Amino acid sequence: EEQLVESGGGLVQAGGSLRLSCAISGFTFDDYEIGWIRQAPGKDQEEVSCIRMSDRSTSYADSVKGRFTISRDSAKNIVYLQMNSLTPEDTGVYYCAGDIVLYGNGWCSRELPSYWGQGTQVTVSS
Repeated sequence: EEQLVESGGGLVQAGGSLRLSCAISGFTFDDYEIGWIRQAPGKDQEEVSCIRMSDRSTSYADSVKGRFTISRDSAKNIVYLQMNSLTPEDTGVYYCAGDIVLYGNGWCSRELPSYWGQGTQVTVSS
């Protein structure tokens, strides 16, 4: 069974940093993508960042480019989201999400994935 478990959220002051972790289990696909999607109060869901397992290619929302970095620890099967220079606009629930890559086509920047974690709250105070 595919499972994604997030950790690392919390309360931080503006300008601070947090690192989110997503522990991955049960993903037996030849290739898949893991990403972070956030939900802020009163706003649409936003795909923050994605990484493809096969080639480690990454993508970022314009709102986080240069501040957030997604990475993968293959040995531990964990995907990280390092978030620096946080602002109150980064506040929200951050979900780790994933889905298979088929014939070179993944879900990132295209559609919502099938598998989701429970979410972790990130609150940035001004």
